[in-house]
Amino acid sequence: MLEMIRQGAQTTVARIFLFILAASFVLFLGDVRGCARDTGVATVGGVPISQSELDRALENELSRLSQRAGRRITQTEALQFGLDRQALQGLIGRAAIDAKSEQMGLAISQVTAAESLLRDPGFQGLDGKFDTAGFRAFLREIGMRESDFIELRRREATRLQLTDSVARAIITPEPLVKAMHDWREETRIVAFFTLDAETAVTVPEPDAAKLKETYEGAKAQFMAPEYRKLDVLLASVEDLKARIAITDDAIATAYEDTKETFATPELRRVQQIPFKDKAAAEAAKAAIKAGKNFMTVAEELKLTDRDIDLGLINKKALLDPVIAEAAFKLERNAVSDVVDGKLVTVLLRVPEIIAGKQPTLADVRDKVRETLQREKAREDVRKLRDEIEDLRTAGKSSKEIAEAKALKLIEVAASDATNKTMDGKAALDLPDAAALIASGFDTKSGLDREAVDLADGGYGWVLTQATTPTRQKPFEEVEAEVKTLYTTIERNRLMRELTQKLADRLTAGEPLDKVAAELNVKPDKTPAITRITAPTGLTETAVKQAFALPVGRGGHTDTADRKGRIVMRLVEIKPATAPTKEQLAALARELGQQIQIDTLDAFIGALQEQAGVTINEAALRRARGAAQ
Repeated sequence: MLEMIRQGAQTTVARIFLFILAASFVLFLGDVRGCARDTGVATVGGVPISQSELDRALENELSRLSQRAGRRITQTEALQFGLDRQALQGLIGRAAIDAKSEQMGLAISQVTAAESLLRDPGFQGLDGKFDTAGFRAFLREIGMRESDFIELRRREATRLQLTDSVARAIITPEPLVKAMHDWREETRIVAFFTLDAETAVTVPEPDAAKLKETYEGAKAQFMAPEYRKLDVLLASVEDLKARIAITDDAIATAYEDTKETFATPELRRVQQIPFKDKAAAEAAKAAIKAGKNFMTVAEELKLTDRDIDLGLINKKALLDPVIAEAAFKLERNAVSDVVDGKLVTVLLRVPEIIAGKQPTLADVRDKVRETLQREKAREDVRKLRDEIEDLRTAGKSSKEIAEAKALKLIEVAASDATNKTMDGKAALDLPDAAALIASGFDTKSGLDREAVDLADGGYGWVLTQATTPTRQKPFEEVEAEVKTLYTTIERNRLMRELTQKLADRLTAGEPLDKVAAELNVKPDKTPAITRITAPTGLTETAVKQAFALPVGRGGHTDTADRKGRIVMRLVEIKPATAPTKEQLAALARELGQQIQIDTLDAFIGALQEQAGVTINEAALRRARGAAQ
């Protein structure tokens, strides 16, 4: 059973499944640390999913997205993206699987999970044994205790017993694999030319009646949006830190406490030859002393440059402290004595050394001051938020609050919901403009609106002072825009009529080269293409159309920029060649994985339906800060 679980965890389907549930694992971390359950936002099979569990899952997803975006994703943005719903669905899926596993009596013991961990190749050192030091470093990095991690693996393995048994039962039909090969590998050759709409057709000047008709038929395109006059009160960390004074003594103390963070560590390119035992290492060291080259020793052990080169690294990057100490004492190009590390015995060489540098206080004084200012500003802004909310509740205006607390107040004369003024410029020129304008267009009244989380950790409040409702622009105001629209519509119509006639001529047998010459355009022809080919000159839509045409038939479609039309004829169809065993095997694996994913998705959905899922919408709205 243990071996089956270990192997199953390596399958593609298992990895995909674990990825789907990854967001919910943060829930478990809270569970094993003894977090108490609170009012549920959902129940699965009668078991509640608490608000705190959802908060942890959402925070985990926010951290992941913030790292990818290179900036802090705010809670407001997360809710706009619907991440709270995604996180909740992940928790529901996990809970449904757990409920079914418990019902079926599926379980993996702690001992079995620990044994599986010891066998995991991801935690093995160069000698093939479990790397204790590396494992502990990994736990420190993710902030988890060893017992918690083993429990996490135990639960993962229990779920995999159920989901992997479903996936393994799926067989990909051979006829389906063969049909997919024939469909994918069929090739076609297409002759074509391209017409530019600006030169191919001429649109007659429209009269007033045609323009009026166009306007009446597209009135919705000529609406002026709703505009709002807004007061935007900002308590940003950047603004607050500028007025915080930091003493020289505080800067000096902070520098001493954190000076290592400013240092550029010494870097060394470390080469390491591992040996099966100390005797073998001693023999190799003796041979090197007698004149044998270090790399020759490596080559005799079937090791390449890449195998022995640990890269240009700092001392902390070497997990084994014994090896790290020895490597960073060596002279350049010297070979170490035998180093008996915690996990492996090695000989070391350092062919490259880049000296480290420790900046002085004078070098980083401004940076230390700014860091201290920002830290203090973040503390102050949280207190300030409560004070501002109290003032708002007391009926103070944004202007009064701004003056009392020396905050920035921006008066936006008019903005639509997309942050545009009436002349099309940006109404609010700030990094958080989108979130602030969205708050200004919230249907709730000013006092009911939540503070907007700013990207720098501060807050903003938006109050609507006046509203200019949406209106229909009269014809006289937009006559030029109507003419442009009419011209575009008419040109497209004329182009479609022209290219249809040209395609009909090609279908009737006229040579494509002859038709292209009449139009003074250059004919072209593709090589043999498949359905997934992107040949020069043809769009994806054109390729799809080509694979729907019979040989000799003409067709036409838009160019990629929609400023012209492609006219084409299908020249030749070449059926797929007979597949090799390797091709069939690869395609069978691909189709099998897709079928497994679809099946697992349906299976988890069925488990949720069987267990019974109830979502507490009121609790979820309260969690989003949207309750009235």
